[in-house]
Amino acid sequence: MRIDIPDDKKLVHEAIIPLRWGDMDAFGHINNTLYFRYMEQGRIHWIESFGFGIQHSEGGALIANAFCNFYTQVSYPGDLIVKTYIGKVGRTSVDVYNLMSVASNPNELCAAGGTTLVWVNFKTKRPAPWPEPFQKHLGLA
Repeated sequence: MRIDIPDDKKLVHEAIIPLRWGDMDAFGHINNTLYFRYMEQGRIHWIESFGFGIQHSEGGALIANAFCNFYTQVSYPGDLIVKTYIGKVGRTSVDVYNLMSVASNPNELCAAGGTTLVWVNFKTKRPAPWPEPFQKHLGLA
């Protein structure tokens, strides 16, 4: 089952992630599980670009779901371009998408995926509105 990446999304960050020899599996290509790490790193780079850490005194962004579509095999050596986009932004959540390609062939997607991040108050363990510093970067302020 392939999950479609919506056309209505906004590019918010781009990261270059070096592929490592150890990322390959016995079949000689990057193991599918690693793409979730690459998407995570793209999200972390984006959040760190706000100028503060990934956690905030009021809580943190947790993953409600995640998916990845695989298009072409990738092998070491190389660099992965991970473009991070945001889609639907809600009071307590945001849809984040990552489009990935190899730097030597940036116009061909090798994988694309996404997550829904939910801001959670760690004290109440319940979804909560995005804190003010995040609102600006999500287009809410």
